[in-house]
Amino acid sequence: MWGWEWLIGIGVALCVAWLALIAALAIVRPRGGLLREALRLLPDVLRLVRRLAADDGLPRGVRVRLVLLLAYLAVPIDLVPDFIPILGYADDAIIVVAVLRSVVRRAGPAAVRRHWPGTDDGFAALVRLTGLNRGRRPA
Repeated sequence: MWGWEWLIGIGVALCVAWLALIAALAIVRPRGGLLREALRLLPDVLRLVRRLAADDGLPRGVRVRLVLLLAYLAVPIDLVPDFIPILGYADDAIIVVAVLRSVVRRAGPAAVRRHWPGTDDGFAALVRLTGLNRGRRPA
């Protein structure tokens, strides 16, 4: 009988973790036109992520985050179903932006600029999305 209690407990814990993820995505999502920009830049950002993940000069933690992001994006199952308003269709872009913000703080703007595959306008949009223009903390 205790086996069912474990299964129910695990199921409840997974539901709570999923709801926490939904709340976190709603908090970190880009506001207004930035979300539209993030979706427009997604192909260039994916190439950027791949290039940064392959750069041996970056800290290992940064590369691990980027590889995990690429793995998440490769999986065809979304964590947030498409019927959830705003977040359903934009969850990949939101997660990419959140990871890139973390990577930019750690790797620095020079590394991101060096690997950027798109246009200067696209890079300017990436700067707005990730907060690159606010500077970064010393390593």
